[in-house]
Amino acid sequence: MDFLERWLQRRRDTGNYRRLFPLERFANGQIRKADAAGDSAILDFSSNDYLALSIHPDLIGAARNALNLYGTGAGAARLMSGDLQLYHSLEEVTAKFKNQEAALLFGSGYMANIGVIPALVGRGDIIFSDRLNHASIYDGCRLSGAKLIRFHHNDLDHLEKCLKEERGQAKALIIVESLYSMDGDRCPLAGIAQLKDRYGCLLMVDEAHATGIFGRHGGGIIQEDGLESEVDVTMGTFGKALGSYGAYIAGSRTLKKYLINRARSFIYSTGLPPSAVAASLAAINLIKKEPELSQQLLENSAYFKKCLQEAGLPGDPGPSQIVPMMVGDSHQAVKIAEEFRKKNILVTAVRPPTVPEGTARLRFSVTLHQSRQNLANAAELLVKTSKDLSVSISF
Repeated sequence: MDFLERWLQRRRDTGNYRRLFPLERFANGQIRKADAAGDSAILDFSSNDYLALSIHPDLIGAARNALNLYGTGAGAARLMSGDLQLYHSLEEVTAKFKNQEAALLFGSGYMANIGVIPALVGRGDIIFSDRLNHASIYDGCRLSGAKLIRFHHNDLDHLEKCLKEERGQAKALIIVESLYSMDGDRCPLAGIAQLKDRYGCLLMVDEAHATGIFGRHGGGIIQEDGLESEVDVTMGTFGKALGSYGAYIAGSRTLKKYLINRARSFIYSTGLPPSAVAASLAAINLIKKEPELSQQLLENSAYFKKCLQEAGLPGDPGPSQIVPMMVGDSHQAVKIAEEFRKKNILVTAVRPPTVPEGTARLRFSVTLHQSRQNLANAAELLVKTSKDLSVSISF
């Protein structure tokens, strides 16, 4: 087994070795190191709990009630004896939330992507995927056996060139994210939809980081852009802005029936814990009632970016709650992240293979767990730390 240690050593040498840092998380949203003593709370800039709903009383109460009613687990796959009515309630609410005919629950965003993509296309078909799509999308593409063409990130001209050269007569699927998780930028969705129609393709959009934040009542960027009828398959998650766990696919009723019969990660997986499903239901209802939550998040994000710009950082800070600070070198990104951790601020150094070589970065995730003062302090610390370490950073 020497090859394992050799592989790990190569990761250490390139600055791309990953470790786990156990944390304790509290009901007030604070975290601290698992081995820390006393009052040593850490400010978390690595969470996707954008709206701080994971600690909201409505979600906690709904989850607790579901635990009392249903127990801790479904006990079986939904096609066996694990199909609770509660799942159907969440699917109906999610379909309305996304302005689609139907929705189907999956165990996670990863399971949704690796189940749905191979169900839609296979050998002899072709996939056109944005180069910066999430790893779960690429794993789904590989599992499908379809030919994979990667187009330059958000580049409509390059996508059309690829379509002209490679489209062929078989089934074709275009896959994008509406909001990219490591770059924080939005997809030119209207242009993608036009190319989808022009070249007769299916269009699948991953809304994991847009659900709950953008669009009317948090319905996502597809909804905000008015393109619900143009997107054939929508994927989103409950484990980010919605503060719970699991994922969904939204689309036509026929698509739902097809995936129940074809998506292996749905067929062969135990149903979601009922408590998570109940919490997700509560989250959607809450976001509909309180749209000011997402508005506050985007205002706080704009404030954080303004603080960084006023400190002289160059580049475009982007349009979302995800603010990547580009470093380039993996070792240097890790150094800055370690300095932040010493100051009780958790920000993740994102390195290859999660992002392309030479684009290591610090991924700042703005959430409602953070105050304006927290944001200003973090911006000031970032600029100071980069100067102290002689590391160049930019948006």
